This record gives sequence, C-alpha cells and structure tokens, in this order.
Amino acid sequence: MATTTPAPETERTRGVRPGPRIGVSRGLLTITVATVALFVASALLASTSVSQGALRGMLPFAAVLAIAALGQTLVIQQGGIDLSVPGAISLMVVIVTHEPKGDDGKLLGAVLLALGVAIVAGLLNGFLVGRLLLNPIVATLGTNALMFAGVLGISGGSPRRTTDRLASIAGGESLGIPNGVFFALLVLLVTSVVVKLTPAGRRFEAVGANPAAAWAAGLRVRTYKGAGYLGAQLHYWVAGVVLGGILAQPTAFQGNAYLLPSVAAVVLGGTSLLGGRGNLVATAVAALFLSQLEQFVLALGVSFAVRTLVEAAALAIGVLLYSVDVRSLVARLRSRRRVPAAT
Repeated sequence: MATTTPAPETERTRGVRPGPRIGVSRGLLTITVATVALFVASALLASTSVSQGALRGMLPFAAVLAIAALGQTLVIQQGGIDLSVPGAISLMVVIVTHEPKGDDGKLLGAVLLALGVAIVAGLLNGFLVGRLLLNPIVATLGTNALMFAGVLGISGGSPRRTTDRLASIAGGESLGIPNGVFFALLVLLVTSVVVKLTPAGRRFEAVGANPAAAWAAGLRVRTYKGAGYLGAQLHYWVAGVVLGGILAQPTAFQGNAYLLPSVAAVVLGGTSLLGGRGNLVATAVAALFLSQLEQFVLALGVSFAVRTLVEAAALAIGVLLYSVDVRSLVARLRSRRRVPAAT
C-alpha cells in the first residue's frame, strides 16, 4: 500500500495542529536558560551589575522594554513589523510630561489624551497595513514620522519634569520592587488572557499562524492583522506613561532607544519574524535578558558602539534560531555542491 509523506512543517504552519500542547516552548526554555546564565556570568565577571542598586535601577527600564516588546509581539505574530515604536513612546512621554505642566490635577487628562492618540495611531497603522495592504515597514515609518512631528509640536524638542504624582506611581516602589515591574506583570497578564484564552485571541493567533487557512475558514484576516497594530500602540501608550514617570526629566526623544531592543526581545523569545504563534512570557523574559546584558557590558566598561553591536548580535542569533530553517538551508547548500559525474 502506497503511503504519502506529510508536507514539511514551516514557521507559518508550526503550532496550528489541533490538540493540546504539553510542555514548555523552545523559545521560553532557551531564553530562560540564557537569562540565568547571564546573571551567573554577571555575578562572576562584573558583580557590580547585579548589586541591589544596579538591579533596582535596571528593572524599571526592563519593564518598559517588556511592555513595548509585548506590543511588538502582536504585530510580528501577524507577519508584520512596527517601526513606529520610537515615535509612539516619545509622543506618549511628551504628552504626559508637557501637557500637565507640573499640575497633578491635569495628569489624568494628559494620560487620556495620550490614550486617544495611541488609538488613532493604531487604527491608522492597521488601516494602512491591514486594509490597504501597504508594506508594514513603509506604513509604520510614515506613522512614526507623524508622531515625531507631534513630539516637536508639543515640546519643541525640550524636556520637562514629570509631575510628582506620576513619579510616585510609575517611578516609585512597593515592597522594595519598582512599580514599573508590577505594571509590566499586569500588562503581561492581561495580554496573555486576551490572546490565549478568549475566542478572538485564538482566532488572532490562527490568522498569524496560517493566513490562508484562516481565510478559508472564514476569518477576517485583514481585520485581525490591523488589530495587531492597534494592540501594539496600546502597549506603547502604557510603556510611554510608565517611562515618563520613571525619569525625572525625560527627553523629547526618549523612545529612540526601544526600536531594536523591542524587536530583539520578540525574536529571542521565540516568535518568528515570518509570523505565527508567539510566547508572551518568553518575550518578557527576553526583555529582562537584554536589559541585564546591557547592564553587564556597561559594567565591563565597553563603549556604546560595542553595546549596540551586542544588541544587534542578539537579534541576529534570534533570527537564526527561530526565523531561518537552518536544516533546509544546509541541505540546499550541500545539494548545490554535489556535481553529477559526467557519463
């Protein structure tokens, strides 16, 4: 009896088979082991990078990166990428620090204004990519430029001190732990529940894992792709508000430092740049890994250029592990080297 060979599994179809999953994802396991190893290396080679003061200074920024990376995960799950991260976070920071003008009574209005801007930006990105089918790089770069125009229009490029209330809420501590960590955990919990446990979230993941099959099943593929960009902007809103409270006097371009790390955290967490299911917890752990990695190389006394190269290398390793089918690539290279003998 003839047998058929099943089609090879790809990054776009991996994880969409029916039936429960058992065990820990490869991405979560890998990044957790790498993070533990990094902290051990930090303690042995640069103990100042894991001192109490260093950790309390690093964790709030790791939390902001984790929140932004969770938003980026939603977009990358749909096979896209969001390059409006710098403009979005910068604009959120500028709104919550400049609009209140130091008045705690005006803080809530500024936070809600920032939320409205985030929703508009998310809908714009979603419309351009999901409905008009524009290249996500082009579309989100355009939105990023518009948001930086807003940054300059509001701030003129000048920093301003945050309000005392925002500093105590976002930049304070509870039980000896920076409040930013609690914000990140709350965002992680809410995002995980929405994506993993709700019917809409499961359909969202199904669209990202296999758009063709989702379309054949009657799902609104374009709508779910656009929803990823809206969800991302909501995460950038939270990240910007928290960052505005962590820093006493943030600059007008505070979001510039979060584009490459946000993508790197997503990829190191095991989400392929080709799209598909993602592990949100792994993304958050990867954000902690990248933040401690920067702390570690800073304690070693290396230059800023070297730190940037380290971040780029981490991103390249993540792409190699989760977005490139290495075995197929090696097989193709070997087949090209085989020259048939002349007869």
